Amino acid sequence: MPTHAVCPPGRKKQILLNAFDMNCVGHINHGLWTHPRDRSTDYRTLSYWTDLAQLLERGLFDGLFIADIVGVYDVYGGSVTLPLQESIQLPVNDPMMLVSAMAAVTRNLGFGITVNLTYEAPYLLARRFSTLDHLTEGRIGWNIVTGYLDSAARAMGLTEQIAHDERYDRADEYLDVLYQLWERSWEDGAVVRDRNARIFAHPDKVHRIVHHGKYYDVEGYHLAEPSPQRTPVLFQAGSSGRGQAFGVRHAECVFVSSQSKAGTRELVAALRAHALAAGRDPAGLKVFMGVTVVTGRTEAEARDKFAEYARHASPEAGLAHFAAGSGIDYSTFAPDAPLAPPGGHKSRGIESSVKRVTDDAPGWTVERLLAQLTLGGRYPTIVGDPRQVADELESWMDETGIDGFNLTRTVTPESYVDFIDLVIPQLQERGVYKTAYAEGTLREKLFGAGPRLPPEHVGAGHRRRNG
Repeated sequence: MPTHAVCPPGRKKQILLNAFDMNCVGHINHGLWTHPRDRSTDYRTLSYWTDLAQLLERGLFDGLFIADIVGVYDVYGGSVTLPLQESIQLPVNDPMMLVSAMAAVTRNLGFGITVNLTYEAPYLLARRFSTLDHLTEGRIGWNIVTGYLDSAARAMGLTEQIAHDERYDRADEYLDVLYQLWERSWEDGAVVRDRNARIFAHPDKVHRIVHHGKYYDVEGYHLAEPSPQRTPVLFQAGSSGRGQAFGVRHAECVFVSSQSKAGTRELVAALRAHALAAGRDPAGLKVFMGVTVVTGRTEAEARDKFAEYARHASPEAGLAHFAAGSGIDYSTFAPDAPLAPPGGHKSRGIESSVKRVTDDAPGWTVERLLAQLTLGGRYPTIVGDPRQVADELESWMDETGIDGFNLTRTVTPESYVDFIDLVIPQLQERGVYKTAYAEGTLREKLFGAGPRLPPEHVGAGHRRRNG
């Protein structure tokens, strides 16, 4: 079966592409909700999402990757004043609720849904993902996160966030429970739907899971019958040492964020080397990088559009977002002060965020950060005509070894329309982007193999011999 995920001899590597969004107003590029053509304040309506899903499928996007947080960004200034004024991922609605409606109006678009496992019971989450895998006919993925906000911990009954490495220790065990439910509880062939014999499922082929570990105790049968993929496609975004170890063990797709091609290349090489050492196919680990694109029919039009967007953006809102991720209140720093953690502060937030502006990148100040946050976000921003954008996207692919991009929105849906109408035809002409969807589930589309976890994946080890 032909698939864009496979690159035959003499053919260029195909770019994988997700739209990166969130069930809220301000996601990555902050302040642009004030632009007169932006529709992000309609996020609470179903038509906003079904229209977006159909638009992305017209552009042959592999998936819609929906971020989520539990908690609020209350680090900057010690309050939620700016997050409420600028709608910095507040309010934010549940991403899982959107999938069924979007799946009903599309046939091929995949959905990567962020769920924080720290505050979810594995037994019930397993059923929710199986349900969505059934309803989408195998187009569901899970972005595994462990959380990083103290505000979430307090809201969920804890005094503070669980320590960084322990969150991943818990997550390892959590995934082991889910693999047992998804891959082991129901054998292949358990469901027969035999009306004449009055047997829907063979009782001897459905098994109770018994797990008693350090963090979780689960005894029970998986409530859902086997879905097309059984285990959803697994996404993960950890860039710390412990986060990378978790990703290499579990993730099929890894999301990275970097301003530097050299830094990205080193990170991708390390991930693939660790995957190989863990007995996995390095090429079976797909790496997506976050990117923002502003394009127009000419370079001048793109530059004018960028300037127009910048007039509506909020760099300070972007700084508040970054402060929440790092766990450090940068509102207390002088504009020209080095961004070292004050007083030896040990963040329980995203370690890679702290490291990026302290240990690994000397010379960072609040002024320098704000200058980078022209559109309110910190992802690499490509501005230019379709040919220039395509050149830069290919450059990132060729120089870093990534497999594709998570494309953030600016003014919505305008930014996606521009990319689909202007950039995608240019990529297709170069032979680096598909002209039609492959058949099958999300996993089959991405990897060109079967619908289930590959045999070398740790989750596949939980299957029964005849499953």
